[in-house]
Amino acid sequence: MKVLIVGGGSAGHVLPTVPIVTALAEEGHDVVFVGTHSGLEADLVAELPCDFRAISAGKLRRYLSLENVLDIFRTLLGIFQSLLLVLKTKPQVIFSKGGYVSFPLVLAGWICRVPIVAHESDISPGLANRLVTPFANTICTSFADTAFKGAKTHVVHTGTPLRAEIVDGSATTGRQRLGISPDKPLLVVTGGSLGADRLNEIVRSEIQELTQTFYVFHVCGPGKLVAMEVSDYVQAEFVAEGWGDVLAAADVVLSRAGANALFELVALQKKNLLVPLPKVASRGDQIENAAYAQARGWSLVIAEEDLTPQSLGAAVRQLLEQGEQWTTRLAEFATPNAAHAIVMEIHAAARKSP
Repeated sequence: MKVLIVGGGSAGHVLPTVPIVTALAEEGHDVVFVGTHSGLEADLVAELPCDFRAISAGKLRRYLSLENVLDIFRTLLGIFQSLLLVLKTKPQVIFSKGGYVSFPLVLAGWICRVPIVAHESDISPGLANRLVTPFANTICTSFADTAFKGAKTHVVHTGTPLRAEIVDGSATTGRQRLGISPDKPLLVVTGGSLGADRLNEIVRSEIQELTQTFYVFHVCGPGKLVAMEVSDYVQAEFVAEGWGDVLAAADVVLSRAGANALFELVALQKKNLLVPLPKVASRGDQIENAAYAQARGWSLVIAEEDLTPQSLGAAVRQLLEQGEQWTTRLAEFATPNAAHAIVMEIHAAARKSP
């Protein structure tokens, strides 16, 4: 079976495909990953058992910009490139993980009558997946409550695929990597693959107080390191290897509220403080994800506009010292085998291929 997998624009649209690519390759199927020319996708899938192809794609902006005009032509070029790719590779199924690069390939696949399976990570569908939905045979969702209003497409709850390195992380190895003794709690701070300026600013403002209680490992994003001589504080731009070990070692995690990060924390039963991206910087999906997690007792949440050095310090200490309620609720969460479920949907779609 030949499968085209498409996703990109951020690591969140690529990393969840890793277990799917791996599972399909282990079954002997031929996989091609399709992404943008940015280099991000190519780097992230470089070690996977799949070929990589890049296409042109226009960003799906929600504001007025002259770039929107150019993006119309980029999208049209991407559709043409996708048609050539589909005709050349003759896939039985296209799997779309989302991001603006997905639309040209999905449309091309639909024109060529290739079955489409897509996956939505967030509690509410993003713009790319709303555009993809009319052409998809099946939409898989991370959240059981995600709904595609008016869609005739088959919707199935699968959860979010988690990489083996996340599920199998070792706390002992994580502490050894960071050089931490087992007797001091570890606070891990992450703003996602691109970092988060506001989180970085607040954490550094409170770092002298935080390190009185925690060893702080701060993933601040590419190009965002700041020289600081503080004991028990280490910064990194990005963690390419061993992220599962670092998370396994963490006592408390401060994170944005992207769906992939949230499901990793819940699956690992990590006490966590979420600071979702505000609406001025997003479509509000992280706010919805965080509210969903807070209502189920998985997370403590602070809105970015309410985040101060003092509120941050108080929240992470509360999680450390009085975290039994979060630990109990997290333990009740049963992590579905999302990769297996999605691969089964891909097989089901392939059986319908002309």
